[in-house]
This record gives sequence, structure tokens and C-alpha cells, in this order.
Amino acid sequence: MELFSKTIRSLEMGLNYANEKQKVISQNIANVDTNGYKAKDVSFKSVLNDAVSESIEANRTDYRHYKFTSSSHNGVSIHVRKDMSYHPNGNGVDMDKEMSEMAKNQIYYEALVERLNGKFNSLRTVLQGGK
Repeated sequence: MELFSKTIRSLEMGLNYANEKQKVISQNIANVDTNGYKAKDVSFKSVLNDAVSESIEANRTDYRHYKFTSSSHNGVSIHVRKDMSYHPNGNGVDMDKEMSEMAKNQIYYEALVERLNGKFNSLRTVLQGGK
């Protein structure tokens, strides 16, 4: 049962990432006409590092080896894209990029929900005795 709960935890982290990304994209779109607004982005690397640190245990035999530590937060890293300015007023929101990111995020979210539904259906089948 431990494997099942790790899978659900990983799917939950993915859903949290997709949720946060959706909020950031929506905020960027809402500020498309705001003077000096710089678009924000969500870093997937922090979510991946959280997942890796929770599921991999390693014994370091040399100080140069990568540290695998458990992370206590479930958050994602949001950063500002400072080097981009698409408008003369200093605004850094590219509407085409934001809409494409929103579509990709929606597909990712739906795939995670489908996988989670599959896990719950499998659990229901087991609880019902295979019927």
C-alpha cells in the first residue's frame, strides 16, 4: 500500500504545481496592460526536487556527492521574468506565450486528474473484491 500512497502523493504534488501555474498565468494575463509589470513563471524544478528528495534515499560516501534530503514544504518556486519587455511601457507579458502556456497546463492537469481517477478506480475495485 505504500507504493500506492507515494503515487497519490506525487500526483497531488503535480496537481498543486498545475494549480499554482494556472494562478500565475491568470495573473500575467490580468496584468497585460499594467505599466512596468513583469511576467511571472512557476519553476517545475522545485517540484521535481521535492518529489526526488521524498522518494530517494542515498548514502553519501564523499562530500562531493549530491545531497538527498527530505523537503518539508510542498510549495513551488515563483520567479519574475526580469529580462523580458514586450511593450514600450515596460510590460513583460506576451499574450501568445501566456495562452499557449495555459493550454499546455490544462492538458497536464487533465492528464493528472485522469491518472488519479484511475488509481481511485483501482482501489475501489480492490475494496469491492474485484467486482
